[in-house]
Amino acid sequence: MRPPCVLTIAGSDSGGGAGIQADLKAIMMQGAYGLSVITALTAQNTRGVTAIEAPTPCFVAEQLRVVMADFPLRAAKTGMLFSEPIIEAVAQGLSGKDFPLVVDPVCVAQSGARLLMSEAVAALTARMLPLADLLTPNRHEAALLADMDIDTPADAREAAERLLAKGVKAVLVKGGHFSPAGKDGGAALVTDLLVTAQGTVREYVRPHVATRNTHGTGCTLSAAIAAQLALGKSLPEAVETARDYLQLTLETAWDLGGGDGPVNHLAPYQRLLDD
Repeated sequence: MRPPCVLTIAGSDSGGGAGIQADLKAIMMQGAYGLSVITALTAQNTRGVTAIEAPTPCFVAEQLRVVMADFPLRAAKTGMLFSEPIIEAVAQGLSGKDFPLVVDPVCVAQSGARLLMSEAVAALTARMLPLADLLTPNRHEAALLADMDIDTPADAREAAERLLAKGVKAVLVKGGHFSPAGKDGGAALVTDLLVTAQGTVREYVRPHVATRNTHGTGCTLSAAIAAQLALGKSLPEAVETARDYLQLTLETAWDLGGGDGPVNHLAPYQRLLDD
């Protein structure tokens, strides 16, 4: 049996917790084969990003061309796209795609470093959103792309609707950047909201994990969703399975480095070993 091929188009994280490195780990842990197109090189660790170097748009386009020419892709995801010329190159290369695309609109690193140039936001909206079968913004990214403040669940729903109007087929507004809320004094919960152009509205509610080791959560979730779509899951099922995977990686996250550590991508494998 050959595993389905899943492509990640994103930046490299020298600390290994996010970006291409996190994507490939997450894709493999779903049982798929990961391929990569690197859009930027970052010098970073758990404390922050100190430098970024981007390849030429022509080289990004060539990576994408040769991968798509040789591998039977079943799904893809994008992460850090960095600049308008790189967005244009990626959008052009994906214009005739016949597989689902998850777009993680990476704008700012957890440390606060900008991973998308300010002038590239319009290009991301115009060129990538219409290609997206699923957009996975956090609260701040959704607010930026929908051009509105998001303070309540109702705001998140409105932002999702605005993003659907820009051509996205489905939006998952992630709840990790909202204050976790519990009912009647119960355990704190995190809610992710899925809204599709077909009218599906679904909430994914999970217990809040009190850990500082959350580096790469967005990359990990979007990559796992893409892999689950490649494995044949419906979109709601893919999000459910990927969210369960992310929950386990957070619950067993590692204290590595002196800052915000990575999630534990190997958690399901370690569970098998323990059993």
